[in-house]
Amino acid sequence: MSIQNGKKASPLMNKSNSKREWLETAEGMPTSGMKFTSLSGEDIDLVYTPEDVENIDYNKEIGLPGEFPYTRGIHHNLYRGKLWTMRQFAGFGSPEDTNERFKYLLEHGQTGLSTAFDLPTLMGWDSDDELAEGEVGICGVAISSLEDMKILFNGIPLDKVSTSMTINSPAAMMFAFYLGVAEAQGVPFNKLRGTLQNDILKEYIAQKEFIYHPEPSMRIIVDMIEYCKDSVPQFNPVSVSGYHIREAGSTAVQELAFTLADGFAYIEACIARGMDVDSFAPRISYFFNSHLDFFEEIAKFRAARKIFAKRMRNKYGAKNPKSWTLRFHTQTAGCSLTAQQPENNIVRTAIEALAAVLGGTQSLHTNSMDETLALPSDKAVKIALRTQQIIGYEHGVINTVDPLGGSWFVESLTKKMEDEAEEYFRRIDSLGGVIPAIEAGFFQKEIADAAYRYQLELDSKEKIIVGVNDFVEEDEKLEIPLLKISKEVEITQVNRLRELKASRNKEKVAECLASLVQSANDGTNLMPRILEGARNNVTLGEMCTALKEPFGVYEEQAVF
Repeated sequence: MSIQNGKKASPLMNKSNSKREWLETAEGMPTSGMKFTSLSGEDIDLVYTPEDVENIDYNKEIGLPGEFPYTRGIHHNLYRGKLWTMRQFAGFGSPEDTNERFKYLLEHGQTGLSTAFDLPTLMGWDSDDELAEGEVGICGVAISSLEDMKILFNGIPLDKVSTSMTINSPAAMMFAFYLGVAEAQGVPFNKLRGTLQNDILKEYIAQKEFIYHPEPSMRIIVDMIEYCKDSVPQFNPVSVSGYHIREAGSTAVQELAFTLADGFAYIEACIARGMDVDSFAPRISYFFNSHLDFFEEIAKFRAARKIFAKRMRNKYGAKNPKSWTLRFHTQTAGCSLTAQQPENNIVRTAIEALAAVLGGTQSLHTNSMDETLALPSDKAVKIALRTQQIIGYEHGVINTVDPLGGSWFVESLTKKMEDEAEEYFRRIDSLGGVIPAIEAGFFQKEIADAAYRYQLELDSKEKIIVGVNDFVEEDEKLEIPLLKISKEVEITQVNRLRELKASRNKEKVAECLASLVQSANDGTNLMPRILEGARNNVTLGEMCTALKEPFGVYEEQAVF
């Protein structure tokens, strides 16, 4: 052990040469000319020694796995007890198409479903909306009604799988459709397991798929957290998502700080509603990116657990240890994939996945090699899933918890990321909190500046992407098969939706929409009204449009 009770525990420190003296000797040695910084632009020392960790108290700041502050993991035995949940993000074309892919993945060893929706669904538009034309089923599965959701999960018992749904602004409607499927299958709500992304703050910061103003959007999410607490207790109503913040160009520290700040904002909103923190906090999960810089990512995951545990216990007064433990899903970095030499993406993804595992993730999605070009093919998806299985079963990395714990470099980097995240929290608080900071463009500008710096490094070849700005193959020919979505998908979806609208009870639809608007205006929980609408074949677009009247439509102010 290289760190023990905050003292220098290595005999190396008995030698006369300090790190500073050693570096003076090494400074004149030749280098390759590469830029030796982290992917986020942080300077990395030539060597790390016990001097770099002498101010870290092992018992208070690192500790043992499964014990506060959970730097080394939230479980005592981690993957010895159970491997991480292996999810592959799946969704394309029609509900029938994606249902077939779900069954394919389950048959090949996937242990949880992760659902991608098309752009119209993400924006709260029905498939027959004029704004949806040309986009139906293209980047995910098209879902406009409870009937579509029933097809999506046909033959898949909801009490036997854990389902993740990547949906934000219309998350309440999509969740109601899912609950309607459970009712049709005879599955009690308390048996349902899974996660809704449902992180609207991240949408304003990075992904931009918002509908309403921030304050009413927060109200919807608090309603959903409250509803799940009382009626769907095993479902995670929010997955606070740093993934998209990173994909937008943030640094690792920005991803860490902005994600946790968003999570704390949801927690504070629920406490303000009158909920006891321990009644809902254990069911809020997190979602991080695992990017190219191996050690930086591992340090980020460790720092996240530590910051979260201390904040939950010390600031929010949580008494249940489950409220202190940061549970998170990880996805390898989509923005690290290249269209050039796409087979290289298999290697990138494997190393990013290994960082997530060594960082202690509870759930993992590995990107397919062709995802920068199209939705993944069956073969590419299988390779991505096999990547997780090879890491889990072949390489021995699951044998011990937090095998890099105690590394002078990793512990120093973890502490540095924690300190820098805390500085970001101070800056956000000085602006009045997350929503005022969003409206001031703070997050957006920080991310834009970071993305610009990294692009300059690529342009000058201070950082290398193999096959893109070096090791380029001028006459490269694409030789991998790509998945293509037929125009027939849109035609079929639109026709099915029109038939549904023509056959349902129109008076009941109008009554449900009026009740939904009334609930929005009087402050009662929206979820029962949305679920009633789903049961009566009110569509996604109709419910989202109805709420525009009381909640307004948000337009982002450009910040330069």
